[in-house]
Amino acid sequence: MSAGTMPKKLSISLIVPAFNEEAYLGPCLEAIMENVKGKALEIIVVDNNSTDGTAAIAKSYPDVTYVFEEKKGITKARQCGYQSSRGDIVAYVDADTRPPAGWIEQIDEHFGKNEKIAALSGPYSFYDLHGMQNRVASGWFVAARPLYSIIGYMLVGGNFAIRRDVLDKMGGFDASIEFYGEDADIAKRARKFGKVLFSNDFVMPTSGRRLQKQGYLKMAGLYFVNFFSIVFRGKPATRGYTDVR
Repeated sequence: MSAGTMPKKLSISLIVPAFNEEAYLGPCLEAIMENVKGKALEIIVVDNNSTDGTAAIAKSYPDVTYVFEEKKGITKARQCGYQSSRGDIVAYVDADTRPPAGWIEQIDEHFGKNEKIAALSGPYSFYDLHGMQNRVASGWFVAARPLYSIIGYMLVGGNFAIRRDVLDKMGGFDASIEFYGEDADIAKRARKFGKVLFSNDFVMPTSGRRLQKQGYLKMAGLYFVNFFSIVFRGKPATRGYTDVR
């Protein structure tokens, strides 16, 4: 972009995949209503065949578009959201996140100023972990920074935005990936079409429930193993996963 050129105003679709998230979806949507509403073209909740009150909660918000994806799986829900949306930029958060003030503005700024950016992501903070727990959980992102510098891409599944035309060129999301490694796969394939920016300022508050219930060392091991497996083998090392609610 040449000097003096005004950043292009891009439309943003925010997508929230949700499976049995009645305990977390309400606070997530409240944060979205406070910090995102009016700044996004649309807000879409993809109900991934929930059996609890997820659908009723999503439908109780007039500014939310509710869509249903019968085939369970995070990549299938992401694909449904992508196909149901209209924005130039497709942004994803998880149903247990709470998008903060200034979050969507960063998406607008980064993509508007730099046409070479294919995708944007950033780290988590954990609103239900405290003290040493939070520091240990956040240590993953510190440890991963050198990997990002070497490999050139890193992405967090519950906190990223990607250009629609890049998704088009990628052929969307890889529905064969069940859970682990899906974010690394997105980043690796997006990198072919531009820069995958991982910004430490693009922070997303989320729940530490999976870390608490499955253990810090186990989760760190699973994420590292599957990250490297995607990088070097092009497919995850782990099949199957446990829903944590």
